[in-house]
Amino acid sequence: ITCRDWSSDVCSSDLLEKQYEGEPLLRGVSFDVAANETICLLGQSGGGKSTILRLIAGLETAESGEIKWDGQSVLPIPAHQRHFGLMFQDYALFPHLNVFENVAFGLRVIDMERDAVDVRVSEVLKIVGMDGFRDRSVIDLSGGEKQRVAFARAIAPWPKMLMLDEPMGALDRTLRDQLLNDLRELLSVTDIPVIYVTHDLEEAFAIADRLLILHQGRIVQAGNPEAVFSRPASIWVASFFGLNNQLSGVVSSLDPLSIETAIGVLHPGCGCGGLLHGTPVELLIRDAFIGQDVPATPNLFAARVIAVRFLGRDYQVRLRISDIFDLTFPSANALQVGEHIQVSIAPESILCYREGQLHENC
Repeated sequence: ITCRDWSSDVCSSDLLEKQYEGEPLLRGVSFDVAANETICLLGQSGGGKSTILRLIAGLETAESGEIKWDGQSVLPIPAHQRHFGLMFQDYALFPHLNVFENVAFGLRVIDMERDAVDVRVSEVLKIVGMDGFRDRSVIDLSGGEKQRVAFARAIAPWPKMLMLDEPMGALDRTLRDQLLNDLRELLSVTDIPVIYVTHDLEEAFAIADRLLILHQGRIVQAGNPEAVFSRPASIWVASFFGLNNQLSGVVSSLDPLSIETAIGVLHPGCGCGGLLHGTPVELLIRDAFIGQDVPATPNLFAARVIAVRFLGRDYQVRLRISDIFDLTFPSANALQVGEHIQVSIAPESILCYREGQLHENC
């Protein structure tokens, strides 16, 4: 990872290769991190996300590749001298120390003077809203309070970069939702570049300025959350995001582009450059109008409601189209199982994938 000033594009990694039990885990991973930026490494469990953090921190070594800060390699520098903060999922708090002593631990390791330690611990505990807990035993803290103490300890030495490894993983859903906004605000206050690891989509969308999607040891897509979610680069990324309205098809016409599928002919809104008559493709349907009175589009189908699931603010409706294929869409209305409705799909809501990758003209 190369890190420089904001003016020169802060952080990047060069072709990191790492094996685990003789099998490739990371295959040429490269990315950058800008000053004051929070990037989120997102991918399946066991995919190498935490390993990337451990490589940067100096807790593991790669088979090959480079890790730099401000253009200079950090590989010869011992882990404790790299000045990168790392917060683990289990927080790794010392149970025999109180809140103050836990936060002060890293400051004493770097030989900060006693008075300065007291001032610094007080500052960071105030930042995380725990200034009234300094003498409390960490054993008596709730999960959210422990997370805040762990965060305070990670930022107390004011690291050059902060790395958070599944920091919400040990929390229940209610508490995690409550703390996500708090954590985002805390990260903005610190002004420290952050690498945040998770496999949870909601966390990533709430926290990240930029997403890095890791699959089979490679970064397969990068970008801001809205752009990546709107235009998944591959069928795998779409499936990872839970976008499963996918159809196989074959190009039946180029002008206009028409795809023959199990439910009939679909007309995507993208161009046909590079496609030929008979080319096999995969289609991803992002959204649709459903109901009795829908707008006319080139993609209009009759459907039957198979299942309805209440999600709190709206509904999830599974539809059977042409009595053959099921697709699932959100609905503001509670449709009835067995009801016959229409599905209208705007061309721009259909993405076309060739050999698993988003077609360049979409």
